[in-house]
Amino acid sequence: MSGRVTEERHGFPGALRALGGPGGHVGAPRHADVVVVGAGPAGAAIAILLAEHGLDVVVLDRAALPREKICGEYLSPEAARVLDRLGVLKALDAAGAAALAGMRITAPDGTSVVGRYRPFGEFRPYRQHAMGVARETLDGALVDRVRSLPLDLREETRVTDVLVEGGQVVGVRAEDREQRPLEVRAPVVVGADGRHSIVAQRLGCRSPHALQRLALATYVRGVPECRELGEIFVDPPDYAILNPLGPERVNLSVVVPLAHAAPWSRRLEDFMTARVRQLPHLARRLAGAERVAPVRALGPLAHRVTPPRAGGVLLVGDAAGFYDPFTGEGVFTALRSAELAAETVVRALRAGDVSAAALAAYERARRAAFAGKQRVTRALQTVIAHRRLANWTCRALARRPGALDALLGVFGDYVPPRALASAVSGAGFRTPR
Repeated sequence: MSGRVTEERHGFPGALRALGGPGGHVGAPRHADVVVVGAGPAGAAIAILLAEHGLDVVVLDRAALPREKICGEYLSPEAARVLDRLGVLKALDAAGAAALAGMRITAPDGTSVVGRYRPFGEFRPYRQHAMGVARETLDGALVDRVRSLPLDLREETRVTDVLVEGGQVVGVRAEDREQRPLEVRAPVVVGADGRHSIVAQRLGCRSPHALQRLALATYVRGVPECRELGEIFVDPPDYAILNPLGPERVNLSVVVPLAHAAPWSRRLEDFMTARVRQLPHLARRLAGAERVAPVRALGPLAHRVTPPRAGGVLLVGDAAGFYDPFTGEGVFTALRSAELAAETVVRALRAGDVSAAALAAYERARRAAFAGKQRVTRALQTVIAHRRLANWTCRALARRPGALDALLGVFGDYVPPRALASAVSGAGFRTPR
């Protein structure tokens, strides 16, 4: 099915009939209501939501799906709400997603604290646990849902350029795996193509970030009693995360300064082995464990993205910017930004106005949704960058587990950051001298 819609049926002034679709000859313009670049969590989510509104959606992804991708493979409790709305949560449960009741955080001096995902005042998690889910499983469930809907998904199709006319984005150029050209025109283009977004790049929205970190990731087995809690080890300038995915599979990620890893680009496994040894509490935790996958690297992690000035375009997920994975915000941010973007796109198409001013409602909603947590994340970067402050913070949280649970609720995306003020004041926090 091509997923075509008509103006008469749906009342969208911007709706256009498809001129070329699956089965049409390559090179003929394909007209749609929305073209989504990228079919990862953000792209798949917005495609699902827009298709459910009856829009004609074309999704282009350069890979054969699902793809392998470096990821912490953590889904916050609130991510489950969006995944349920998208119709994929049951599939993840059936695939054996690990239920994570909370997180254990270990400071440089060995102080260890455990927080739980639980109700905090009026705020309740969608589920009282996070999930450890292999990224291929998550992406597979989402793309299966995409394939079940009347939309046009084209895999192994690489977007090469963005079409701009009169200050308005009107479509994209792409090529399939045989390098045959394709042009897709639509009133709205959604850039959901990740950290190296071609949409953001072509529109001049990307810029470097001062925080230059690299993530090293692999899988291990044989870590004792690593099933119900995620684990974070802070030891400046590094931190590491253990995220259980199953009884004998744990995601191990170590985040280090990019400059430290760069000379070892051809010897990543040796570098990661040496780095783990320099994190003594992590090294003891992994004593007797076995690495069961190659070491892969991703970086630099952080990048800045400014909102597009042109109309007819939105950026969602990592394409809209990324800071650091310490709080595991990546997938939830992708899913929630897709929800907000879908709401804006539907309103704009119904009104027949996809100008930059009309689509700016998405950026306002995005700031309102994420600005508070971004401030918390930046404050945490200060904490994890200084040994003394990291030790003091863990000891203070150990004395006040309620404050830790509130902080974990913020990590879990169901406690608003403004609620931390009462939790911290109630814990009697005072900055160390």
